[in-house]
Amino acid sequence: MTVPSGISDTMAVSARDRRFMAAAIRLARWHEGRTGSNPSVATLIVREIDGAPVIVGRGVTAIGGRPHAEPQALAEAGELARGATAYVTLEPCAHHGRTPPCAEALVASGVTRVVAAATDPDERVSGRGYAILRAAGIEVEEGVLAREAERDLAGYLKRRTSNRAHVTLKLAVSANGMIGRRDGRQVAITGEIARHQVHALRARSDVILIGVGTAINDDPELTCRLPGLEDRSPVRLVLDTQLRLPAGSRLVATARDVPLWIATAAAPDDPRRAELAELGVEFLACDAHDGRIALPELLEDIAARGLSTVFVEGGADVARTFLAEDLVDRLILLTGEGSVDGDAVNAPVTRTTIPEAFRLVASMTYGTDQMDEYERA
Repeated sequence: MTVPSGISDTMAVSARDRRFMAAAIRLARWHEGRTGSNPSVATLIVREIDGAPVIVGRGVTAIGGRPHAEPQALAEAGELARGATAYVTLEPCAHHGRTPPCAEALVASGVTRVVAAATDPDERVSGRGYAILRAAGIEVEEGVLAREAERDLAGYLKRRTSNRAHVTLKLAVSANGMIGRRDGRQVAITGEIARHQVHALRARSDVILIGVGTAINDDPELTCRLPGLEDRSPVRLVLDTQLRLPAGSRLVATARDVPLWIATAAAPDDPRRAELAELGVEFLACDAHDGRIALPELLEDIAARGLSTVFVEGGADVARTFLAEDLVDRLILLTGEGSVDGDAVNAPVTRTTIPEAFRLVASMTYGTDQMDEYERA
């Protein structure tokens, strides 16, 4: 790598580290929402060949969660791993199962340097993975693009540190601050490009959640319908305290193809349970508070099943409840250029009324629509 005049070797290496870590973070996104209870992590093995850095091994957590990224990347690199640098988006695991921890696999491979982004909060790992590497004489550089990696790992990190699933609330808002009509008639607020982006966000989520009112009024499928990504549809979850979801809805009709869960406080012997169960629906028994599903406990139950991310696409009532209970971690606003006239529903939040707890992290334009992404500060 040629070092430009006036730039030190240290700065040049740092720029290289950022470049390859950014590539590893992009690779990790390939399997987001598909790795079960494990996070989607990526590893790149990079070594000098003819004076230039070359990726000789790459790996991303396999679908279902095993094998991890490190052994896959090391297997691809083979002997070229000896003396190389490994870029990992999350601290290598340090605990033994039926297979050795990834930190030990890196040691055995002969890599001489490991560059890591985020630290794993799992008490079986936190700091121990780095300690194994350093004890073997491997140089370890921590925290490279840590914030960027943590954004993609937010679901896993939230589940590990707070024992609940991470919540992203998505709202499509018209130019005059509305999200729909009170008569239930559907109105297109955003264009096709923005809607495709929403499908991509679904594909990266473990669970997509709506209230039963939206399920009845809109009769959605809640699947990912982008070509080639149909099999990445998340678990669909409906908040339905009293089991009002019709058996003839499109959600129920596709329950055997894409998992459908209903969070309900209905009695175990409610005959509607048996009818829906016969059609492939699964139930989450929930507590009710003031006639609504108790959301904090629901998010804990979702996390207990090894799921980390919930994408909320519900209507105004569901959105307001999540916001009021301080359960939203990420907020995505899609603002269209048109207005919704007549007896319309006010948006719970707009670009001008973002709660103080959130900060803007990204803004994008999709056709004529604006997408703004906010995270809890």
